[in-house]
Amino acid sequence: MDNWDEIKTAYQVARLGTVSGAAEVLGVHHATVIRHIDALEARLSVKLFQRHARGYKATEAGEDLLRVAEATHDQFSQLANRIKGRGDTISGELVVTSLIELVGWMTPVLVAFQKENPDVTVRFLTGERLFRLEYGEAHVAIRAGLAPDQPDNVVQPFITLRVGFYAHKSYVDRFGIPAGVEDYAKHRFVVHDDMQMRAPFFQWMHKVVPKDAMTFRCLDSNALTEAILSGAGIGFLNQRDAKNNPDLIEIHPALPEWDSPLWLVTHVDLHRTPKVQALVKFLKSNAKGLV
Repeated sequence: MDNWDEIKTAYQVARLGTVSGAAEVLGVHHATVIRHIDALEARLSVKLFQRHARGYKATEAGEDLLRVAEATHDQFSQLANRIKGRGDTISGELVVTSLIELVGWMTPVLVAFQKENPDVTVRFLTGERLFRLEYGEAHVAIRAGLAPDQPDNVVQPFITLRVGFYAHKSYVDRFGIPAGVEDYAKHRFVVHDDMQMRAPFFQWMHKVVPKDAMTFRCLDSNALTEAILSGAGIGFLNQRDAKNNPDLIEIHPALPEWDSPLWLVTHVDLHRTPKVQALVKFLKSNAKGLV
């Protein structure tokens, strides 16, 4: 029984008792109502109605169908009301993804957002993998580099992530500070192991630092940070974080070409939902803490 239009028509006929009444409620021609009833009776091989001059009266089988169809109609109405109500509130699961480098800023911001919206369950996903919004893997993504160009995504400028070139004082005590780029071959550097990494500052490093001088390499951004803080070599750190650490020494003045624009990305189907709008607004209002 896979034709719900016919069942819905039969339900209205049984409820109202006339073809014309069912046609008016359903917004169809009375001939369509008769065709649906005839087709459904033929498919079930049973008479659902007794036809008479004053209308249609349900048979025992028709009464059976009426009870089931009525219960189904009520369940769908309740479901529609629940979904509508949920859509107007800031609640349910909210999946957010960002660069690992933003964990120190994002985590307390998301906690603050949840305190204001206690009915939200936050899933904060980080990593090198690009989570696909079109597949429902995340509601909100913060991405770096060129503006994402997927056609179904809503992309908004967020902030610019600024980095600097630093070494821990324990490294400087051992190796000193390079006089300039021409002196880099004599030093040690902490670098991302993926040579295709798109971040502009890593691209710059791969151009000016000899490969033999890249002595500590890994794929995890947190490990890169810890290596620099442990004195393994010179590397890139978020300027905001580095300036708060008195043991870090800037090795090279920051260059504009190192800057990475960040983007707030949402999927067009979810962009206008209250919880997504609320989070996007909250992130923007707290963005000053990132720079």
